[in-house]
Amino acid sequence: MEGSKVDSGKDLPLGLDAATEEEYTLQSKLLQEFTSISNIDKAWTFNSGSGINSQAMFLVSQPNLLANKRRKFILSTEISKESTASVNFRWAPFPVEMTGVSIIVPSPSGEKLLVVRNPENESPCQIEIWSSSQLEKEYHVPQSVHGSIYTDGWFEGISWNSDETLIAYAAEEPSPTKPTFNDLGYKKGGSPDKDFGSWKGQGDWEEDWGETYAGKRQPVLFVININSGEVQAVKGIGRSLSVGQVVWAPSIRGSDQYLVFVGWSSDTRKLGIKYCYNRPCALYAVRAPFYGAEGNTEDLKDGSTEDVPVVKLTPSISSAFFPRFSPDGKFLVFLSARSAVDSGAHSATNSLHRTEWATDGKLPSSLKIVDVINDACEPLIVVLHGGPHAVSVTSFSKSLAFLSSIGFNLLIVNYRGSLGFGEEALQSLPGKVGTQDVNDVLTAINHVKTPTIFLLGAKDLRVPISTGLQYARALKEKGVDVKTIVFPDDVHEIERPRSDFESFLNIGVWFKKYCK
Repeated sequence: MEGSKVDSGKDLPLGLDAATEEEYTLQSKLLQEFTSISNIDKAWTFNSGSGINSQAMFLVSQPNLLANKRRKFILSTEISKESTASVNFRWAPFPVEMTGVSIIVPSPSGEKLLVVRNPENESPCQIEIWSSSQLEKEYHVPQSVHGSIYTDGWFEGISWNSDETLIAYAAEEPSPTKPTFNDLGYKKGGSPDKDFGSWKGQGDWEEDWGETYAGKRQPVLFVININSGEVQAVKGIGRSLSVGQVVWAPSIRGSDQYLVFVGWSSDTRKLGIKYCYNRPCALYAVRAPFYGAEGNTEDLKDGSTEDVPVVKLTPSISSAFFPRFSPDGKFLVFLSARSAVDSGAHSATNSLHRTEWATDGKLPSSLKIVDVINDACEPLIVVLHGGPHAVSVTSFSKSLAFLSSIGFNLLIVNYRGSLGFGEEALQSLPGKVGTQDVNDVLTAINHVKTPTIFLLGAKDLRVPISTGLQYARALKEKGVDVKTIVFPDDVHEIERPRSDFESFLNIGVWFKKYCK
């Protein structure tokens, strides 16, 4: 009998007893139900030809724990208004999975769909143009032209022109040429990659934009003609500008076509940009390739942008991003994080601004900018946002819904310095981080539980893993119950599907253990 108990114990993971393992089993099934809920990542609407109904397209994603990636789907619907003013949605029967797709962007009319498949190695970048029934065009852009197309929140910028023949986007610049050496020393003119009598040197070190951008090359603007497949880099932009969020300026027949984009200057150094709205940026304009004076998109004029400098449109404001033109092309609207830039707070109250856009085809040297202006219950989990200049919003959260479903009350604290409570409250936090915010949290609860679980990303450049490990070690030395889990491939935000699943499963089991 004793031997059978020993054999049973050997099958358990290290540090688990049978009761804890059963708790993991029960909670993992429940967490899986919440994890499998799909997210709507993006949505587009289109006017139909009849003018009565509209079409909508949704990009939906769902975690795939086994592959440790996210599945992406397209879901379409027809939107109609009845005589009673009610709105009806006629959904497609099933979503369509987009395997291996990095990003999709429909054309303004909704009649064409851009599909981008970024390579995972040095293979070409694949660009596809789809119609409603078939693949119309497929182009493979080699690494000698550009690398992966940017699809993240800051540098992402994919924009169709008005007649849907050109697409502007930001992509990694081509790999720089590296010096070649052989047994005689430096080799002039380089050599092929497969020359076994030589080797490639390291070349100059390039600074990046920090977390999640490590290893990525400089973002550069490109335009592709979808009829010919020709790709041209937008000329005239210096390497001191990292570019993104490009949009086409309104087209005026007989005039040059311009691109408006966001630029982040890096004359001295590049600071981390992830989660950081306090990095200065501005709107710029530059003449687009493929356009001559007559607006002929088929005739490429080499060097057509060489004589036109990049124009900084917003020199009077320290931050300008997410540019959008009004439907009639008369106004340019954008967001600004000038409060964060001017104060140094990572994120502050954003402001909305508007400016008139010339309709005569002439590019202005600058724009006149107008401003648009609890009783704690047991068991209780206190949820705090990071930042410190961020905010917990009243939106659905799968992870918090999971914690609530296993019996916990949630106290979600937005301490002074959080976004959305006025500039005075936000600016009260700098210089008091670690005291004012902590005191606000302690005011919201009447006691603090000491057992602590640490979830650490090994590739975190914002709060290095060594900090968390030292903290855990110090608590252990004081007799505090501590559990530490390290995710080797995660950064500050532990968001990889497997890591996110394992994190909240352990959080649930940990709190169940100490909050009985």
